[in-house]
Amino acid sequence: MRMSTLVVWDERLLAYDMGDHPLDPVRVELTMALARELGVLDRPGVVVEPVEAATDAMLATVHDPDYIAVVKAASTGRRVSIMGLGTSDNPTFEGMHEASALIAGATRRAAEAVWRGEAERAVSISGGLHHAMPARASGFCVYNDPAVAIKRVLELGAERVAYVDIDVHHGDGVQEVFYDDPRVLTISLHESPRTLFPGTGFPDETGGPAAPGSAVNVALPPGTTDELWLRAFHAVVPGILRAFQPQLLFTQCGADTYHHDPLANLRLTVDGQRAAYLALRDLAQETAGGKWVASGGGGYALVECVPRAWTHLLAVLTGDPLDPASPTPPAWQELARARRPRHQVPATMTDGGSTTWTPWVPGDTPSQVDRAIMATRNAVFPSFGLDPHDPRD
Repeated sequence: MRMSTLVVWDERLLAYDMGDHPLDPVRVELTMALARELGVLDRPGVVVEPVEAATDAMLATVHDPDYIAVVKAASTGRRVSIMGLGTSDNPTFEGMHEASALIAGATRRAAEAVWRGEAERAVSISGGLHHAMPARASGFCVYNDPAVAIKRVLELGAERVAYVDIDVHHGDGVQEVFYDDPRVLTISLHESPRTLFPGTGFPDETGGPAAPGSAVNVALPPGTTDELWLRAFHAVVPGILRAFQPQLLFTQCGADTYHHDPLANLRLTVDGQRAAYLALRDLAQETAGGKWVASGGGGYALVECVPRAWTHLLAVLTGDPLDPASPTPPAWQELARARRPRHQVPATMTDGGSTTWTPWVPGDTPSQVDRAIMATRNAVFPSFGLDPHDPRD
């Protein structure tokens, strides 16, 4: 029987460790531990497969060979301060190339399995390193695993791939790689570049000369809550995906939209994040024949948010969503306290957030979120034959 969901994972992925740094692998360790304790990984049709590292040739479909060589040199302990490496955001560490290539290999394998029909859905929870550029590290990211994965399905014959990025930061690296490629639609919902790294992702970034409308950016104001974030999502993403009709949907599911994330300023709860995953599942089914590949991404509330958010994501990918009122298992709570004793350990899978949202309609006195919605719709909807002012589109 064909597997329903492939989870590409093994403990070696925790080696992507920059030391005393916000991108702490403990968030991934605690995610997988919570998913196991709740039985998510033991569901029928779920296969957990160990990782094979991406080769240099696989990485070179996105990254310049000279950059790969510099990453390798830095991985041996040699001091390197070029191509974005050796900074506070991207410090070098021993084994950096090997750890980064494992993440790229995991995400590439997830996409390949779904495209080839080996699995209906797949997830690379340690992936989502969306800021890495072809010849530069950026934003905690060394190799751009989503771009490597999408390049693979294009090699295998895909003609329309949609990438939806719900990380709080703009998915600039993936957009950069495919900006002039009409086969790849990139959609990013993120905090406004006026207030947050990387300073890109304005609505007028809409694709290169050969691919007008292929980049879609929804730049949301600081303070955006569950209800308003979901309003913006549903005002833009479904209409564009229905018009594009992707053959595969790839989603980057960074959890740093959380209301207590230390690095950003949106105000979502894990309940709002769970609602986003459910919406993405439904859109994958409706527009891409169910072919859905998901990755993790950012998220710096290491105990309070990320493990719960991504366990909800894993549950949605592998079958029935978890009841938000479910308690977190005592064994997991004990592990979380042992790993990060100064963090507050959540007792349940919910924050009690409201996921009721009001559909967008054009208005004379719109809110900041409504203005962001209108700016994006005006910028890209005409490229898809859609009316920016018609809420039915």
